[in-house]
Amino acid sequence: MSTIARLLPLALLAAAAPPAEAARADDGLSPAFFETLRTADLRMATIAYRLTTANAALCDQLQPQLGMPIHALTQYGPAARGRAAVAFGFASTVGVEAVVANGPADRAGVRANDSIAAINDVAQPPLPDSTTPEGAAARDAAEAVIVRSPLERPVRLTILRGGRRLSIMVKPVTGCRSRFEILLGSGLGATADGAIVQIGERFFDGYTDEEIAVVVSHELAHNILRHRERLDAAKINRGLLAELGRNGRLIRETEDQADLLGIYLLANAGYDPMAAPRFWRQKGGNIDGGLFRSRTHASSKARADVLEAAAREIAATPTRPIIPPVLATRDVPLR
Repeated sequence: MSTIARLLPLALLAAAAPPAEAARADDGLSPAFFETLRTADLRMATIAYRLTTANAALCDQLQPQLGMPIHALTQYGPAARGRAAVAFGFASTVGVEAVVANGPADRAGVRANDSIAAINDVAQPPLPDSTTPEGAAARDAAEAVIVRSPLERPVRLTILRGGRRLSIMVKPVTGCRSRFEILLGSGLGATADGAIVQIGERFFDGYTDEEIAVVVSHELAHNILRHRERLDAAKINRGLLAELGRNGRLIRETEDQADLLGIYLLANAGYDPMAAPRFWRQKGGNIDGGLFRSRTHASSKARADVLEAAAREIAATPTRPIIPPVLATRDVPLR
C-alpha cells in the first residue's frame, strides 16, 4: 500500500461505511474507515498472492511470499495515527494488517493486528513518538528483510500479541517479485514500474475480484516482461510525445504483450481466462476512455477479440502453468 493511500481518506472507503461511522473523529478517522481499508488491502493481497505464486515459473525475479500484507503506523498522518493504532492493534511501528486465507502466514498462525518486533532477528522499531515523521520507510525496510530472505527458508517473525511475545516460523511459497499497492487519486488508473504494481482505489468499489485480477495481471505482466526497463533502454518518451511515431508504436507493442501474458497469468492462477475478454467488453469503456482513449492501447473491442482467441487456446491446454511464447520477448530489445 502506498504512503499516499495511508495518509488521506479514500472517498469510496468513506462512502462504504455508514454515514455516522464514516464521520471523522477528533483524533482521526472512524473504525469503519480502517476496517474498510483493511478489506480492500486484503482483496488486493489475496489476488497478488494467487497470481505471483502460481506464476513463479514465469518469473526470473523471485521472492518469498508470506500472504501477509504489512503496514507501519508511521504511514498514517498525525490526525489519523491515534485511531489507526487502536484499529490495527499496533504495539510496535510495523504490524500485520491482514492475512491471506490459507496462505503461509495463516497456516503458521499469524493473525491480523499482530505487531512485528523482529523479522529473522532483524529488530523492527518500537512504537513511534509524536516527532517521528510520516512515511513508509519502516514498512519498506521490513518488506526488504522478507524479500532478501532465502527462498523456501522459513521466515522467523517475533510477534507482539495481547501483551505476549511470540516466535512464529512462516514457511513461504516462492512467487514473482513485485509489490502491489492501491493508489489514491488515480480512479481507475493502473501502472507498473518494474517493481511495483499500482491500481486505483475505484476498482475496489463495484468491481469483482476476478475483474480486479484482470487489471493486476496485466500490470504484473509489464513487470515480468521488464517493459519499463526496456522502454527506457530504447529511449522512449512516455510524456506528451508518447503517442507519436516510434514512441507510440513501441508502447503499444508492450501493451499488447502485457495483455497476452496477462491472460496466461490469470489462467495459471486458476481464474477463468474468459474473464479478460469479458472484462474488456463489459467494462473497457470505463477504463480506456472510449473515443478519447490513448492510441498507445488497442481499443477495448480489439483487446477483447485478441484475448478471446487466446482464452480458447488456453482452454485447450490442460497443463499448468502454461509458459507462453510471449515470455521469450523479455530479453529482446525494443526497436
